[in-house]
Amino acid sequence: MQSILYYIHDPMCSWCWGYRPVWGRLQQELPESINVQYVLGGLAPDNDQPMPQQMQDEIQATWRNIRIKLGAEFNFDFWTNNIPRRSTYIACRAVIVARDQGLEKEMIDVIQNAYYLRAMNPSEREVLLQLAAELSAQGMDQGRFALELESEQNELELHREIDLADSLTQHGFPSLVLEWDGGRQFIKHDYLDHRDTLDRINDLLGR
Repeated sequence: MQSILYYIHDPMCSWCWGYRPVWGRLQQELPESINVQYVLGGLAPDNDQPMPQQMQDEIQATWRNIRIKLGAEFNFDFWTNNIPRRSTYIACRAVIVARDQGLEKEMIDVIQNAYYLRAMNPSEREVLLQLAAELSAQGMDQGRFALELESEQNELELHREIDLADSLTQHGFPSLVLEWDGGRQFIKHDYLDHRDTLDRINDLLGR
């Protein structure tokens, strides 16, 4: 029987970035009976105002904490090279458009790398169009991407997905929820080692 492992995330979530290596190892070792489904939780709604300095300081402190605890790399030039805004929904929409073209994971990767390593701002439409262009060699239709990025249908899909995320868990991002045999179970994850998480999943599946 096929089961679903929901991965609730936001492409601009710093803890998701820190979890990425372990999440990758976990996916490699999951039972073949499990389908992984990415669910966008929507960290921050559209906002065209500069981020307050206090919030900038708090997020930079979070980056430093993640770097210390998980060893994740961050490029702090982001905070001087950009006008930060607390706005991630447009990056989520970019992932939805890419998913429709079979490039969901690729778009998540380029958004995360742009944000955390290249000091680019994925809250900006122009940045997302550039990232889509970088994926053109992998099959991204740039014209379609630009057309659909802020379409009404895309907006509806994002809010449908946010509602799904809210129904799955209230544990923040990233979160894992296993659906099997008609039930759902929140799966606690370890940011440093995938094996305990894998053991919990296998135990629930009776493996």
